[in-house]
Amino acid sequence: MEQNLNEILRLRREKLAALQEAGRDPFVITKFDQTHHSTDIKENYDALEGKTVSIAGRMMFKRVMGKASFCNVQDLKGSIQAYVARDSIGVEDYAYFKKYDVGDIIGITGEVFKTKTGEISVHAAQVTLLSKSLQTLPEKYHGLTDTDTRYRQRYTDLIMNSEVKDTFVKRSRIISAIRRFLDEQGFMEVETPMLVQNAGGAAARPFETHFNALDEDLKLRISLELYLKRLIVGGLERVYEIGRVFRNEGLDTRHNPEFTLMELYQAYTDYHGMMDLTEAMYRRVAQEVNGSMQVKYGEHIIDFEKPFARITMVDAVKQYAGVDWNEVKTTADARAIADKLHVEYEDRHQKGDILSLIFEEYVEEHLIQPTFVMDHPIEISPLTKKKPDNPAYVERFEMFINGWEMANAYSELNDPIDQRERFKAQEAMLAAGDEEANTTDEDFLNALEIGMPPTGGIGYGIDRLVMIMTDSPAIRDVLLFPTMKSLDK
Repeated sequence: MEQNLNEILRLRREKLAALQEAGRDPFVITKFDQTHHSTDIKENYDALEGKTVSIAGRMMFKRVMGKASFCNVQDLKGSIQAYVARDSIGVEDYAYFKKYDVGDIIGITGEVFKTKTGEISVHAAQVTLLSKSLQTLPEKYHGLTDTDTRYRQRYTDLIMNSEVKDTFVKRSRIISAIRRFLDEQGFMEVETPMLVQNAGGAAARPFETHFNALDEDLKLRISLELYLKRLIVGGLERVYEIGRVFRNEGLDTRHNPEFTLMELYQAYTDYHGMMDLTEAMYRRVAQEVNGSMQVKYGEHIIDFEKPFARITMVDAVKQYAGVDWNEVKTTADARAIADKLHVEYEDRHQKGDILSLIFEEYVEEHLIQPTFVMDHPIEISPLTKKKPDNPAYVERFEMFINGWEMANAYSELNDPIDQRERFKAQEAMLAAGDEEANTTDEDFLNALEIGMPPTGGIGYGIDRLVMIMTDSPAIRDVLLFPTMKSLDK
């Protein structure tokens, strides 16, 4: 089999050499005036019948029948058949066409018509070889099914699997829909640094690098938060950013070390305002991209039309774990309950940390429909305002769909004195071995001392949103180029 493949590849290179020697080098062609895509022709056949069009794309099939042939051209939007006859394109050009290979990129100009079997096609008057494929495509009927190869060679995956192309077209439409929605709400899109001295704003371990020009170690950002809040201080009342963030963590079906995060901040509102905004945005995206507010994911129908459920973390743990956290008075009490529930914890974990661990273990899997889980313990929320009536908890929510965290939002902490104490607590956690704890950001504290208005903020994982909207089982299915281990490792 390998010998046969090597022979095929050798023949393709020989064909290219012959074309170049004959003055027909496809790689010197710089442009082709494509007038229509395949689906444009099919959807507007009545208006285009008998009209001349120019299509371009990859030849995915060819059947030579003496003086006439059929081929299939695949472009961005789909594919269309072309009828290529010797008498229409000329003897010499037809002889060259017969030598073209599946995988070659061609341009065809000709009239739109229907074959005797009723298939909308293009009757070629001219065929131009635009690029010679020197590799073979996977076998048509078996396709490209190996997931590792699909992720490593996404270009081949896009060629062979139309549903993959549809997913990434939809991903682009989702991001465009979010931008339109936020622009209509008066938000301003901004850009903030990826290389930072202090990687804060989330509980995550950063990647580190070295900047030679300044002889200084830097980190890749793990969040967008602290710079966007600086802009709120500066008077930009509604800002958002859609950008890549980097977290030095493991790989699984929902995690990739670089991913797309969208964060927004709005002055003069709180986490309740963020809930209302989130409901409206998710409904808009579902309707615009999928044409319905009921979206199928796996075995579930996710309903974005109904009001999203709202429940406190304490009430959720009571409902699903049978523990009334209001009766838990000390960290020792919390640890005893965790032991009883077989929830693992570390020596550094306090009462609030253990509540969060129990929530993760007993509650998350039940939150299939859109749900806001509110009022988190202060121990896990270093950048969030305390609840005025219960300072052990903060004005924070996470939104869950299909048992996954989809968004994280706060009434933002704008008290610089309180924030400094929270940073100190994070530093102590870092010293105790928590590699995901934050460090003190003096410039951010200076910004808070200048004065930040009451603000609501939220972060959305774009990749998980795309997974839900496209019924994709793994994050790698919605990343064009997911992180992969090198083949030579």
